[in-house]
Amino acid sequence: MTTSATTTLSDLDIQSVLCTRGVTKTYRSGEIEVQALRGVDVDLCESELVVLLGPSGSGKSTLLNILGGLDVPTSGQVYFRGADLTANSEADLTKYRRDHVGFVFQFYNLMPSLTARENVSLVTEIAPAPMDPADALSLVGLADRLDHFPAQLSGGEQQRVAIARAVAKKPEVLLCDEPTGALDSETGILVLEAIEMVNRELGTTTALITHNTTIADMADRVISFSNGRIVEVQTNTSRRPARELEW
Repeated sequence: MTTSATTTLSDLDIQSVLCTRGVTKTYRSGEIEVQALRGVDVDLCESELVVLLGPSGSGKSTLLNILGGLDVPTSGQVYFRGADLTANSEADLTKYRRDHVGFVFQFYNLMPSLTARENVSLVTEIAPAPMDPADALSLVGLADRLDHFPAQLSGGEQQRVAIARAVAKKPEVLLCDEPTGALDSETGILVLEAIEMVNRELGTTTALITHNTTIADMADRVISFSNGRIVEVQTNTSRRPARELEW
């Protein structure tokens, strides 16, 4: 699954919204060197939902951070709609994150002193063409919880507020890192239904990290990682609805 770092734009699949070519990432601490990614090629295509599967330490989160412009590769290229992000300045990457990428993490990172609507508004106030915060919350099933504070919401509801916040700026890419990791199965499925709804209704290209193999059934494609490499890419013939998943 590796390729030369000299890949040109003409080599890229024109349907790819976001892709990497030959990406490596090495972390150093004193004399210790850790290779988190070892020459990774990934394509995220228009409107698809991709699950990145693998154990802790396999490189999934490192790749997601690089795709989202939160980190940069040691070598290789990252392309967003044909533009090479690895040539960008930090200011350019900040603009890329702000305008094009939504993030959902395992922990919700909501402001406790703000209501659900106000937490979403934090993003919509700086986005170029955002959704109305109430519409974003309605999309994830929280139309009746707009004015509740995080302490008044369940864990699953807080995570859905975080999803609404991520999608309210209408990003082209939604990156989710273990969004159900802190939730029980029943609540986790509600969160996955919200992600599924966003992908279906808005056509948002979505990548979801998990170590839970069951969640892979809801994806268009499943990319499996081990030791910093892609070891398997599987295309599902059909996507299983999130509400039918059990773990």
